[in-house]
Amino acid sequence: MPKNANGSPHLGLAGAASGVQEDVLIVAGGCNFPDGMPWMGGLKQYYKTGYIFRVKQNKIVFTEHTFELPFNIAYGASCSTPFGVVTLGGENENGLSNKALLMRWNKKTNSIQTQFLPDLPFPVTNASATILGTTIFLAGGETVDGVSDKFLCIDLNNNGEWKMLPSIPKPVSHAVVVAQNNGSTPYIYVMGGRRKNNGSTSEFYSTTFRYNINTSGWTERKNLPYAVSAGTGVAHGTNLFLFGGDKGVTFNKTETLIMAIQSEQDPVKRNLLNDEKIKLQASHPGFSKDVLMYNTALDTWTIVGTIPFESPVTTSAVKIDEHTVLIPAGEIKAGVRTPQFLKGKFVKD
Repeated sequence: MPKNANGSPHLGLAGAASGVQEDVLIVAGGCNFPDGMPWMGGLKQYYKTGYIFRVKQNKIVFTEHTFELPFNIAYGASCSTPFGVVTLGGENENGLSNKALLMRWNKKTNSIQTQFLPDLPFPVTNASATILGTTIFLAGGETVDGVSDKFLCIDLNNNGEWKMLPSIPKPVSHAVVVAQNNGSTPYIYVMGGRRKNNGSTSEFYSTTFRYNINTSGWTERKNLPYAVSAGTGVAHGTNLFLFGGDKGVTFNKTETLIMAIQSEQDPVKRNLLNDEKIKLQASHPGFSKDVLMYNTALDTWTIVGTIPFESPVTTSAVKIDEHTVLIPAGEIKAGVRTPQFLKGKFVKD
C-alpha cells in the first residue's frame, strides 16, 4: 500500500474490496485500528478510499491516483468481473450493508467510476463471492439474525435482480468461494468457513460443498485437511487452491475468555480473566501458511506448499493473469493489518 499523505507508512487494511479489470488492480475500502489494538481500547476505523494500481509486466505499480467510494465499507464480498470489480454488502460504523457496488475503470479519463447494482435482499457482511461468465454468486455471510445459509446470484449482462438459489447445506461465513468449469459442468465450491454461535464458541468448518449450476443441487465433497476460515482461494486449471486461513485455536480461546468475563461477577476475577485475554490476543501466533490444493477430478485435498511470509486473512486472492495470483493487504494477526501484497506464480499445471 502507498504511504499516507503525511509520508507515514500505511497501516494496511483488512476487509478491503479488491480485483482486476484489464491491467488495473483496485483495492478499496477496508478497516484498521489506527489508535491502538482493540483489546487496549482502540477503535476500528472504516474507510472509503480506493487505490488504483497498474499491472505492468508482472509488476504492481501504484498510479498515484485514488478515488472515493460512496461510503465507508469493509468485509464486503468482492470479485473481479468483465465489467469491473464488485463489492457486495459488508459493514461500517453504522452497521451491516445491503449495497452492491461496481467499480469500473474508465480508460478515457484514467479514473474509476462507481455504479450501484441492485440492492441485496438483506444486509450481510463477511459473505463470499465469485463469478462464472457474467453471473455473480454470493454465498453465506453474517446477518443481523445470525449466520446465513443463503445463496444468490445476479447476471450483470441482463440488468437483472438478485435471484435466490437453493441454500448452502450449512450456514457459513468467511468461506472461500470459487467457480470452476470442468469443460462440461459449471460448479461453485464453498470451502471452509465458520459459524458464530450464541452462548458457545464459533464452529470452524473443514467442509467442501459443490453447487451444480446445471442441476441446481448441492453435494458434499472431500473435507479439507483441517477446519479453516477467512482464507483466500482461486481456481487454476481443474484444481482449486486455498491459501492460509485461520484454524480457529486462538480465536476460540479468546471467545471462551470473553464469555467467562461476561458471566463473572467478581471484579477481581474478571480483571484477571481480562488480563489473560489481552495476553492471548497480544501474542497471537498468526495464521496458517499452508497452500492447499483440491483436485476436482479425484476429489482429494493436498498440502502442496507454504507461504514464506506472514499469511493474511480477510482479504482476497486475485488472479492478475493466467498464472499469477496476488493477495493484497489483509490481517496477519489479531487486530494487526499489513500493507504488503503477496504475489505467487503457478510454475506448472
